[in-house]
Amino acid sequence: MVLFNSRLSLTSLPTPLEALPTLSRQLGVELWIKRDDLTSPAGGGNKVRKLEFLLADANSRKATAVITLGAVQSNHCRQTALLAAKLGHEAHLVLIGEEPIDRQGNLLLDTLSGATLHFGARTLEEGRAIAQQLMETLRACGKEPYLIPYGGSDPIGVQGYVAAWAELQEQAQARSLSFDCIVHASSSGGTQAGLLVGQQVYGGSGQVIGISVGPPATTLAREVAALAGQTAQAIGLDSFSLSSAPIILDQYIGPGYALLDETTYAAIRRLAQTEAILLDPVYTGKAFTGFLRLASEGRLGKRALFWHTGGAPALYSYADQLTSSQPAAA
Repeated sequence: MVLFNSRLSLTSLPTPLEALPTLSRQLGVELWIKRDDLTSPAGGGNKVRKLEFLLADANSRKATAVITLGAVQSNHCRQTALLAAKLGHEAHLVLIGEEPIDRQGNLLLDTLSGATLHFGARTLEEGRAIAQQLMETLRACGKEPYLIPYGGSDPIGVQGYVAAWAELQEQAQARSLSFDCIVHASSSGGTQAGLLVGQQVYGGSGQVIGISVGPPATTLAREVAALAGQTAQAIGLDSFSLSSAPIILDQYIGPGYALLDETTYAAIRRLAQTEAILLDPVYTGKAFTGFLRLASEGRLGKRALFWHTGGAPALYSYADQLTSSQPAAA
């Protein structure tokens, strides 16, 4: 029996499972997409699934403030800030990187949410240290803070994607579908960890392939495996074990995390112009680059799924590059 943590209902589920007919004809592979970019609140994206569990836990602990961290154009921070505001929590975002002159994309939405933005961290470790200091400061002010980790990826948040795997299986079975591969963007590792645990709990075939947008494949694979084990333990799966190391591909990062290159630009254009679906330059654009390459090389089998994790608001902070004829070369 799966012992999930308590969960809020923050979005309309299931998200759509759609065919990609034009790309399928072009590439000679049956391609599908899971539309977690269409989760309804806070601009959409996969983090809502994790936040349904994390914010429920925050409520159970009588939290009055929520702290999380991420890059300046973090989808996770944007969704956390807006949903925290909806639930009446004070929100604090520790944003890694220099404060931009203009607030665009996700950063604009962070501002509209009313969250307090904390700049100054140059690395993820510095961001974590600032977040811990904020915890102490808020407690000293008589508040009850709740810290949500980077990407919402801990054994509570990951449960959102254990449940998401069950959702996918119900949709696939209703259409008599099975997938040889399921491909998605990976950074903090929580989405892949949840899907791998869900696959063991609910069954269903297909290789789950994470496309790294930053961390080296070996590092991220270790983090995904550890998260999967911790999540399995949290929901009562004492006998859980992965049959093999998580599959992570890191050759589609381009010049670096959140840096747009021509290959990613081409993938964003291609999906927009063939299927009217928007990707972002940081996560899904790079993951879809890998998905297209694997499809063209015949490495996805006969039927494959791209799990769209959202991020379109970040597009607007890349307007100059996306409208120029030559983004930075990879």
